[in-house]
Amino acid sequence: MAASRIVIENCAIATVDANDTEYASGYVVVADNLIESVGAGSAPAGLENVVRRVDGTGHLLTPGLVNTHHHFYQWITRGLATDHNLFNWLVALYPTWARIDESMARAAAQGSLAMMARGGVTTAMDHHYVYPRGSGDLSGAIIGAASETGVRFTLARGSMDRGESDGGLPPDFAVESLDDALAATEATVDRYHDASFDAMTQIAVAPCSPFSVSTELMRQGAELARRKGVRLHTHGSETVEEEQFCKELFGMGPTDYFESTGWLGSDVWMAHCVHMNDSDIAAFARTGTGVAHCPSSNARLGAGIARVTDMLKAGVPVGLGVDGTASNESGELHTELRNALLVNRLGAHREAALTARQALRLGTHGGAQVLGRAGQIGSIEAGKLADLVLWKLDTLAHSSIADPVVALILGAAAPVTLSLVGGRTVVEDNHLTTVDEDAVARSTRTEARRLARITAAG
Repeated sequence: MAASRIVIENCAIATVDANDTEYASGYVVVADNLIESVGAGSAPAGLENVVRRVDGTGHLLTPGLVNTHHHFYQWITRGLATDHNLFNWLVALYPTWARIDESMARAAAQGSLAMMARGGVTTAMDHHYVYPRGSGDLSGAIIGAASETGVRFTLARGSMDRGESDGGLPPDFAVESLDDALAATEATVDRYHDASFDAMTQIAVAPCSPFSVSTELMRQGAELARRKGVRLHTHGSETVEEEQFCKELFGMGPTDYFESTGWLGSDVWMAHCVHMNDSDIAAFARTGTGVAHCPSSNARLGAGIARVTDMLKAGVPVGLGVDGTASNESGELHTELRNALLVNRLGAHREAALTARQALRLGTHGGAQVLGRAGQIGSIEAGKLADLVLWKLDTLAHSSIADPVVALILGAAAPVTLSLVGGRTVVEDNHLTTVDEDAVARSTRTEARRLARITAAG
C-alpha cells in the first residue's frame, strides 16, 4: 500500500540535526509516520498520494518538544505553598497529595498533557511516585490519558518506601513497602513498556529521591531496570538541604551515593542537578548520565541555578522539564526554552551561558537523548519519526524579529498552527484535535475541589 504523504512547505526550518542545519525557506515531506525528506526550496515535484499540503509561510518548523521531567498529579494542587523552599513545600503538600485517587490522577494527567501538547510537546513524561493505599490503578489512568491526548509518553513509575515513621517526608499511608514497590514497578514494565522504534508508551524505573526511599530500593530498582532493559530516573542534587541530608545519612554527597547504588550510567537521567561541583559533572559526563533541567521550578522553589553550560561543555546529556505544576503553574514546556536561556544567563557565565539555538536543542534533541530516543525523535531528519511543530511567527508578537529561532525563544509564546506526532495531527490552529480542552478544564476543576474537600476533612 502506497504511503500517505503530508507536505509542509514555504516555512523556515530548524532541523536541530548534528550540524544545526537551517533553511530560510524549505519543506518537509512526511510519509505515513516518518520524515521522508527535508530540504531548501520547494518540495519535490511528482509526489504520489499527497493527502495534505500545508503552506508554512510566516512559520518556523521545528522538531516536537520533548519533556523530560514532570509530575502530572500536581495539576490539581496548583497555586499552593507559593513561598516555600523545597522541603517545606513538600511537607506542606504531601498531606494533600497522599489523598489522590484514580479519578484525580486521570484528570490531572489530562490537564497536564493537554497544556503541554497545545504548546508544542510531542513527547511527554511523568514521574509518578505517590501511590496511596486503595487509590486504584493510577499508572493505568495516567497512561490512558496520554494515549487519548496522542503524544508519545514515558511513565517513570516512581515509588517511596521511607515514610514519616522512618524519617521521610510523606505520610506512612502514602508509601509502599520495598517488595510492593518493586513488584508493582515490574508489573507496570511488563504490561506497558514498548521497545519498538515508533513506541508511544515506555516505562522507566523511578524511585522518588534519596530522602524518600531506602538504599535497598535504589539498589534493587537499578537492578530491576537493567534486567528489564528500561531506563532509570530520579531526583538528584536539587537543593543544598538534600546534599546535607545525604552527607548526614550516607556519609557522602548525592552523586557519590548514586554511584554507590548503581545509579550512574547512560541509561539514567536525573531531575534538577542544581548543586553539582566539578567532580559531580565529570562523573555524569564519564558515565553518560543525563539531566532534566527545570529552570522555572528551580526558581519557584528558590533551589538555585543549575550549571547547564558546564554540563554541556563536559558532554553531559541535558534536556528540559516542566516539573510538577505545583512548582511551575504554567505547565508548559515551550516557556522553559526562554526561561532556560534567561535563568542561566544569571549564573556564572552570564550572557555567554546559552544561545537561542542551544535552548531549542535542549528542548528537542537534548530531551530525546535524555529519554534514550535520539535515534527516533528530536531532530528533523529523513528516517526519523514525524514529530513536528509548526510555529506561527507572522503576527504582531514577532513581527520585527528577523531571526525565527530567536523569535521563538525570546519572543512571546508562539501559537502552534500544526503539531504532528508520527504524522498524526494533535494540534491544529492552536487547539487540540484529540481531546476537548473545555471538558478537561471542567474535570480538573472538579477533581481539584474534591481533593481540597477530602484534605480539609482530614
